[in-house]
Amino acid sequence: MASVNPPRGMRDFLPAEKARRERVLGVIRERYAAHGFDEIETPVVEEYSRLHAGIGGDNEKLAYNVLKRGLDAEAVRAAAEDSVAVDTARLADLGLRYDLTVPLARFYASHRAELPTVFRAIQSAPVWRAERPQKGRYRQFVQCDIDIIGDPSPRAEAELIVATLDTVDALGLEGATVRINDRRALDWMLDGFGFTAQERPGALITIDKLDKVGPEGVVAELRTRALRQAQGPKSQAQGPESHAEGPESHAQGPESQAQGPESHAQGPEHAAVDALEAFLRRPMTLEYNPYGEGQIRKLLPPEAPDEIVAHLVQIGEAVAAARGTQAGASADIPLIFDPFLVRGMGYYTGTIFELAHPSVEYSLGGGGRYDGMIGRFLGQDVPAVGFSIGFERIVDLVEARADAAAAAVVLVHDRDVPLGELLALKSALVGQGSRVRLEQRTKNLKALLERAASDGYTAFATVSSGATSETLEVKPLG
Repeated sequence: MASVNPPRGMRDFLPAEKARRERVLGVIRERYAAHGFDEIETPVVEEYSRLHAGIGGDNEKLAYNVLKRGLDAEAVRAAAEDSVAVDTARLADLGLRYDLTVPLARFYASHRAELPTVFRAIQSAPVWRAERPQKGRYRQFVQCDIDIIGDPSPRAEAELIVATLDTVDALGLEGATVRINDRRALDWMLDGFGFTAQERPGALITIDKLDKVGPEGVVAELRTRALRQAQGPKSQAQGPESHAEGPESHAQGPESQAQGPESHAQGPEHAAVDALEAFLRRPMTLEYNPYGEGQIRKLLPPEAPDEIVAHLVQIGEAVAAARGTQAGASADIPLIFDPFLVRGMGYYTGTIFELAHPSVEYSLGGGGRYDGMIGRFLGQDVPAVGFSIGFERIVDLVEARADAAAAAVVLVHDRDVPLGELLALKSALVGQGSRVRLEQRTKNLKALLERAASDGYTAFATVSSGATSETLEVKPLG
């Protein structure tokens, strides 16, 4: 027999869980709309060439592709000729969206003339990635994005951050903070340390692990990378087993000198790693600096570009003003400058940020500025910045509210109650704003009521012939 389970990495949702997800999604949409964002919808599929245009980063490798209609065996064989792997581009013309940013860029390019100069968009919809399924990582999941297109100023980032913090507050997750950085500051730092433009992407992948492996782990991995590059093609020709022999394997030739401190002078990337290590180990004063120019300059190397610092400071000032007004008094600014925040998407061109909450160690969302993406469709750059809430992570943290279904009633009726009376009674209660389910009485009434409670119902009433909404005795469940 065929499996009755959903595909790996995808899930079914029972009524109670579906209702909870919709309630959380409703709060997110309502708060974002209150901040002036307008909801749009795009198709679940986009053209293959667009999804694989080099703007989706590693997500492009995880895309689900849709075969062209009407392909036969001969067409498949032709696509594989003279190639180690099948040429997917010759077989597929569409693909499921792997995020909401690429579709938004295409949407804006299509409808620019119909949209305001500064466009604020909400998107909340499922996306698909061919992930390896594991806890917390699914192949189908919901993204909730807000984006501002057409505004290059710090106001755009500040609006996104304020709207997002307001939204998580409304979901009962007070105390959230936003880690913030700028990809331009990262590039400036790495350039100052001595990493070349070609070395930076690999260095950023390693630096992104800083909070997991610490400075020692990052430096060790960068040194290993520099060693392999210094050895050049010769080291690559040794076969994969050469990397598995252990530290002693590096002592078999002249390159064994790379194991001692003197190896740091072997090449430009070694010197860059030395400079980064020295910066990570620099002495730091212990006084607390709230988010602002003092905190930013303290955490960056000397003489950080004024333009970048000013942009980050203005974002903080705007967020502080908004949060202070909302709180009715001066409020601590919920921003933390992190000079080594990377975020993996290669299309970020400026500010980047991640949403953090003290209840969990992982981020609950993130985003950044991607000024170059829309230009790929229009032929001219358009400023754009977005923030995506991690819906699947947040929905697991939001506690079920007792009043979420306060007017949800199960009418347990006898078999002999006329159908017309039942529907008239149900319609009367629905008209009063209640959610109503009809259930015929069973021998095991307790099990019936327990199931109703698990589905989100909070009250019940027994119905006999002649009952009316005025005479009905409604009792709480549980």
